[in-house]
Amino acid sequence: MAQQTPIHRAGIGLPVARLFDVHDMLTLALDATDGDAQRWQLPEARGYMRNALRQVKRLLPSEGGAQ
Repeated sequence: MAQQTPIHRAGIGLPVARLFDVHDMLTLALDATDGDAQRWQLPEARGYMRNALRQVKRLLPSEGGAQ
């Protein structure tokens, strides 16, 4: 029995648009903490990180129901 490659399995069920959303949220979080530490927008960065985490949780199967 031939094994599927991770790329092939990822192509089956992961919606590309959702992956782009996660990428965008992580990029925005990095941008909010870029540069001088006094200018960081930490609440904004945390919001983007929480949004990305929610998107990833929707993509991945639940493991034991823990969230």
